[in-house]
This record gives sequence, structure tokens and C-alpha cells, in this order.
Amino acid sequence: MKQQGVTLIQVLFAVGLLALLAQLGTSSYSKMSHDLQQQVIAESLAQALRATRSEALLRNQVVVLQALEGDWSNGWQVLLEQGDAPLLREYSTRGGIRVVGNQPVARRVRFSGLGAPLRERGAFQAGTLLICGAPGQESLYQVRLAPSGRVSVRHAQPERPLCDRDIS
Repeated sequence: MKQQGVTLIQVLFAVGLLALLAQLGTSSYSKMSHDLQQQVIAESLAQALRATRSEALLRNQVVVLQALEGDWSNGWQVLLEQGDAPLLREYSTRGGIRVVGNQPVARRVRFSGLGAPLRERGAFQAGTLLICGAPGQESLYQVRLAPSGRVSVRHAQPERPLCDRDIS
């Protein structure tokens, strides 16, 4: 007798194979999506630093890029450093990507009217903002600010001690 169709074992094998492939694809897609979110945050933050520096040069006065609510993970805003500090731009992040900065750029970055990043008392400011991976994932991106004002995005090895710190 000639068989017309598939057996139950063949159907179960095909369903099992599809389930396995779906599981592998979902985890790979999730990791790729998280990595792309990290890259977008790093590029946006670098662009905000460059725009803040350009704004300071254009206006010939101090312009500040500061973390929203004191945390770079929430986003950032560009302000003029004057009495009422008018807001120029604001960027808020979503997606749960953690961004931390080392001590010189922990909460804010100031650019003088000449485009130089300066601390409150006039010393040059430089530092690194790290886009942290989720627990168990590596941080792939660093946004670095040089004392000259140059901003670069680096795809670098993780610096876990800075990411592992509890920010409060």
C-alpha cells in the first residue's frame, strides 16, 4: 500500500526542530537588538557632546550638557549656564540601557565659549562615559571626551568595575 501524507513521528520531529530553531533565533535576535541599542545610545551621546561644544562656540558662552535627574541612563539636556539656565535641547532614553561616567563627567560636562571642556574651577575636563551591558553582557561602547574637546566613540573591551558600581 502506498503512503499518502506524513506520520505522527515526522510531524513531531518537524515541530521539535522548529521549536529549537526558534529558541536559537530568539536569543540571537535579543542580543543583537541590545547591542544595537547600546550603539544608538553611544552615538547619540557623542553627538550631543559635539552639539553642545558647537553651541558654546557659536554663542561664545558656557554651555552645559547634563544628565537628566543626575543619571545619564535617563537622558541628557543642553543648557546655557546663566542665571535661569534656559534649556536648549533634551534627549530622554528608554530601553533600560545603563550609562555611567567616571568622576570628571559623572553628572555634567561644561564647554567654555572657546569650546574647551572645563570643570567648575577652570581646570580642563576629560572623561569617559560607558554604555553598560545588561548583567552578564559586556559593555561594547565608550564615549570619550579629550581635554581638547574632541569626542570619540570607541568599541572597546568592557570596564566592569565602573558598570558594576551602584549609582545612588
